[in-house]
Amino acid sequence: MNRLEREAAARQIMERVPPPVPPELYAEVMRRGARMLRRRVLARRLLLLLMCAAAVAFLVWAMMARPWVEPPSQTTPPYTGW
Repeated sequence: MNRLEREAAARQIMERVPPPVPPELYAEVMRRGARMLRRRVLARRLLLLLMCAAAVAFLVWAMMARPWVEPPSQTTPPYTGW
């Protein structure tokens, strides 16, 4: 087959009338799609809630622990020269 014959064969395949879809299949697909969409929205909301809770927990920890402040010295300098 040359290129033109392959293109013509591909066009014939694409232009065929698709087989009819049973009506009960359409209803089942719509039900499953709606359920998948609800699950996806719920998962996204839970993830957003978890991220917000983690951000609040980090802010509370940072305000209590203050990791940016230098810790106090554990030893005192020697007492000499008086």
